[in-house]
Amino acid sequence: MPHTLDAAAVRTWCARALDALGGQREEIDAINVYPVADGDTGTNLYLTLESAAHAVEAVFAAHGAGGGEPAPEDAVRAMAHGALLGARGNSGTILAQLLRGIADVLAAETAETAAAAEAAEAAENGAGTDGAGNGARAAGDRLARALARAAALAREAVAHPVEGTILTVADAAAGAARRAEAPHAGAVACAAYAGARAALDATPGQLPALDTAGVVDAGGLGLLALLGALMETVAGRRPEPPPGGRINPARAPEAPAACPPVEPESEGPAYEVIYLLEAAEDAAVGRLRQRLDALGDCLVVGGGAGLWKVHVHTDDAGAAVEAGMEAGRPYRLRITHLALHAAERPVEKAQRAVVAVVHGEGLAGLCEQAGATVLLAREGAPPASGELAAAIHRAHAREIVLLPNDEELRHTAAAAAAQARAEGVRVALIPTRAAVQGIAALAVHQPERRFDEDVVAMTSAAGATRYGELAVAERMAWTTAGVCRSGDVLGLIDGDVAVIGTELEATARAVLDRMLAAGGELVTLVLGDDVPDALAESLEDHVRDGHLAVDTVVHRGGGRTAPLLIGVE
Repeated sequence: MPHTLDAAAVRTWCARALDALGGQREEIDAINVYPVADGDTGTNLYLTLESAAHAVEAVFAAHGAGGGEPAPEDAVRAMAHGALLGARGNSGTILAQLLRGIADVLAAETAETAAAAEAAEAAENGAGTDGAGNGARAAGDRLARALARAAALAREAVAHPVEGTILTVADAAAGAARRAEAPHAGAVACAAYAGARAALDATPGQLPALDTAGVVDAGGLGLLALLGALMETVAGRRPEPPPGGRINPARAPEAPAACPPVEPESEGPAYEVIYLLEAAEDAAVGRLRQRLDALGDCLVVGGGAGLWKVHVHTDDAGAAVEAGMEAGRPYRLRITHLALHAAERPVEKAQRAVVAVVHGEGLAGLCEQAGATVLLAREGAPPASGELAAAIHRAHAREIVLLPNDEELRHTAAAAAAQARAEGVRVALIPTRAAVQGIAALAVHQPERRFDEDVVAMTSAAGATRYGELAVAERMAWTTAGVCRSGDVLGLIDGDVAVIGTELEATARAVLDRMLAAGGELVTLVLGDDVPDALAESLEDHVRDGHLAVDTVVHRGGGRTAPLLIGVE
């Protein structure tokens, strides 16, 4: 029996937990009544842990060629990182944070683990018993601290913790682990499972929504499956048959579909917004938490070391994405309309139009071909809210998707949208900050879809597109990349100067390399009037040589378009 979670034990734990969640997924979905009765907690937990298991398997595959086994810290970190990347929903994001807490302790103390294991092996070979006892106690203490760290981090990630949820169950597991009668890891795991099970049974008495439905907390039941797999892995004791989620079958929902449908005018936010966020500064993440907390509820922000998972329920999905853009780089964006997700319902068909602000005749023609009503911005004179409102009227539609395509037009576009709404027009403002984000949104626009689904798809496409621009410096100035001089070529990424060069092509290549370093599937190049076609061909070759799986499309911008605009999806 392992004294602690070495690499092989982490792999086994992942596999057993995934099997357990797979077997209980439908039951957990069926009792999902809090915080939103959308019947997907079991599925979200399963998909989150599936991503964690894939990451662990990838680490083993990388070491398999040499016949070795990954280090314990590599396996447990892979499990936590994989869960973060694949976290689904509120419960999945909390689960990823729990695994991160476990990894924080176990991965940081591998030297101590190795020393304990060596002492235990020596004892088994007749070298004495003190080493084995010390090693077992160290492993048990380490696991107890890992569970305590997990519970603390999960609670920190939730903006407004509620008792009677997965957080309560995690706290109980950590407390029971600390009080385990025997010091070794197996006893600690068994105590944690028993504590969690008792806490889960008590959740209906802590949360009225659970008591009314006659169920225990769905997320807590999922966590119990994870802890049962842990107990089996380190203690060799299989958990008793999993407890039923329904404490009163007469009151429990028979299936997720049996939950009452959520009507548009029902209380509660309309959208679930989830994305990964690359943010170098913790202070920026703190500001993001505050802004998202004001925008909605069910806020969970988990992660660390520059990579975070953001989950929030809100009526303003665009603002939630925009807040992420201000904090860092959001990607893998997923937006779900909660009402449509909970129950399908008939939707009245309506005429719909997209209104897009562009700079340059070439971009105007491109957007018009995609079916948009275009407002061509005059050079040196950004459109006023009245001009945008007039463009919305010109579209003659009951539903409008508005693409400002410029950071400076954010407030102007919001004012025009408010004016149109006051006149009975349904308007969705997607906070596109560059033309390439607008192009990406238009590429997925489907007017035959429900309005909310179309807005979600377009917002996701825009949010997943990084934007770059090449400009020529007019004078000497300080920039985020250093001092530039008049005539220098500036390469901007997401609005900030990232590269200063002397030649357009070399600077463009450097900007592309930086943007593609974080991955991408499609590069969009928008050329200004004075830029030769040869530059586009050269950049296409450069992308193809360094990134075989990335496609490139080229457009002409025209008018006052910058020499080169770049989008990476």
